[in-house]
Amino acid sequence: MQMLWQTNRRQIATQPVPESAYFRLAYDFAQTWIANQPEYLLHTSGSTGQPKPITLAREQLESSARLTGKALQLGKGTRALVALNIRYIAGVMMLTRGMVLDWELTIMEPSANPLLSVPAGQTFDFVALVPLQLSDILENKETRRRVGSLGKILLGGAPVSVALWEQIRRLSVPVYQSYGMTETVSHVALRQLNGTGPHEDYTLLEGVNFGVDQRGCLYVSGPMTLHQTIQTNDLVEITSDRTFRWLGRADQVINSGGVKIPLEQVERVVEQILYGMGCSFEFFCWHEPDEKLGQKLIMVVKNRDVYFPGEKVLSEIRQRESAYLAPRRIYFVDEFLKTPTDKVDKRRTVDLLRQLEE
Repeated sequence: MQMLWQTNRRQIATQPVPESAYFRLAYDFAQTWIANQPEYLLHTSGSTGQPKPITLAREQLESSARLTGKALQLGKGTRALVALNIRYIAGVMMLTRGMVLDWELTIMEPSANPLLSVPAGQTFDFVALVPLQLSDILENKETRRRVGSLGKILLGGAPVSVALWEQIRRLSVPVYQSYGMTETVSHVALRQLNGTGPHEDYTLLEGVNFGVDQRGCLYVSGPMTLHQTIQTNDLVEITSDRTFRWLGRADQVINSGGVKIPLEQVERVVEQILYGMGCSFEFFCWHEPDEKLGQKLIMVVKNRDVYFPGEKVLSEIRQRESAYLAPRRIYFVDEFLKTPTDKVDKRRTVDLLRQLEE
């Protein structure tokens, strides 16, 4: 079983330096927080481009932590499991919340199924996970029974699949999905995925202002951005004065023969079709150059050794939506290339595919 390290803002003042290099990172962060370090250098995840350094003010981290605590009703003494990588913003914000809100932190190195490393009987009030971690927890018979021990669950970093959402809807513990990025100091909006109030729409945190540019892409400002406007590439539909619905990324829309195709819309349709068939495949949609169309829609499926009902999927897309949304070619790979934060690196995966074909 993996080691766990526990701390809080009072305990850290007298705790010995941990031997583990990973726990030492958490220890060092807490020490800098106690010392009132004014700025922190982080890196973006690299999911939509090259990872880049970004400097955030202490005030930004603190504002974000307080707004999350208020939105999710997580006050002093909250028992939190820190299961995300503390080298990036999501993990850093778990440590920050611990320091700012006086939480009891249990820290572990990131793993696919965090509950396998937690002793049976240990309970928490809050955990932040990526969807893949929650999916692994629910697919394991032992840990599925213990998911209630995690308390409130916050998901971020990647979309929630149709199959996972169906499982979440049956959970008794509240599960939320976050919207945000490193530049907005973690999330600026939340939506609940289960319980009596599951919503398609995200609700902004208190004090966050928003709008859309001429493309229909979201911009936000608030205490966590020092009230500076952050322009995103996320296409949204504003549904009220405090809510919006995420439609996809503007840079994930391709032009194929003069037809604009949102890649994430195609992925959602394929997910729904596969779920209806009782199939489970990891895949993504992307594009490749085409002499006639300019950009050609393709799909990349993980696991080349298992039969994939490609023709049936394409036929269903044409019937349900449009022939334009049906990928022109399906590729199969053993593994997807990943970013440093374990997100699928679509561009690099397809580039490698093309290199292997040449």
